[in-house]
Amino acid sequence: MHTYTRDLPQVHDSLGEALYQLRLKGALYCQSELTAPWGIDMPAMADKMLFHIVLSGRCWLTAQGQAPIELTAGSLALLPKGQGHAIRSERNTPVIHLFDIPINQVSERYELMRYGGGGDLTVLACGVIGFDHLSGAKLIGHLPSMIHLPAQAAGGQGQLATTLQLLATEAAHLTVGSETVVAHLADIIVIQALRYWLQTAPEAEKGWLGALKDPKLGKALTAIHGQPSAPWTVDLLANLAGMSRSSFAARFTELLGVSVKQYVTEWRMSLARVRLRTDAIPLGQLAEELGYQSEAAFSRAYKRVMGESPVRHSAQ
Repeated sequence: MHTYTRDLPQVHDSLGEALYQLRLKGALYCQSELTAPWGIDMPAMADKMLFHIVLSGRCWLTAQGQAPIELTAGSLALLPKGQGHAIRSERNTPVIHLFDIPINQVSERYELMRYGGGGDLTVLACGVIGFDHLSGAKLIGHLPSMIHLPAQAAGGQGQLATTLQLLATEAAHLTVGSETVVAHLADIIVIQALRYWLQTAPEAEKGWLGALKDPKLGKALTAIHGQPSAPWTVDLLANLAGMSRSSFAARFTELLGVSVKQYVTEWRMSLARVRLRTDAIPLGQLAEELGYQSEAAFSRAYKRVMGESPVRHSAQ
């Protein structure tokens, strides 16, 4: 039977659980040594997160619908939804498409780029990161298109500042295994940046994120996400949250915009859609894994939520 929970010890805060469920999968990391003037057009990458960490020097980042942002040494820009953008030595420097710039491929997932006109040097650690699991994807959906941590903000976070320094040191003295170390440090920095935003941004106090941060509702959501096949009822979840049934139901609907029952069903059906698109799993087995007594009951719920039969999504 497929297991939706993990084998590691339980994390006792719901946001920590959601961050864990991102399960980052590094697609590519690149150390870029860029000399002014230079400009790079970065394409959009669906279902990926993109980041730039300035190890030394400075540059400008521009994205559609947003004011240009100056990135200085020790700052970070994270684009959680893979939005296309440009980075350049000055605001109006012409750009060349990323894929038109020669690179030195150190390994399957690590590259070195040296490009530019020979002027002032900027060194960047850049990356393309995938993520896994439905709750991770749901978390990304609630993030802004860009998270910018200026050097002073990053420096104010002890762990983040230390990790950035480790990354800068490793990148400056590449040796055996450096690409692996840089990749892991970059993953840690991305998680630390997300955590910083979640802890400080006013937007993170609302909706699904606000519910995750709520010490009581968060327990219920973590339980639903971790054990989707359990026979969850409002009473059970309210008891888990340490609230009365009526207070729990009202607070849940207020923050999440749907009833408890509807959320549980929609979560199960979203998990089902992912499984059907990736695994050749019999519907009866999937129904059992998600807590349904029959394939017919599961199929009716799926069609009600998704608007079509689960068979249409099945892996070929």
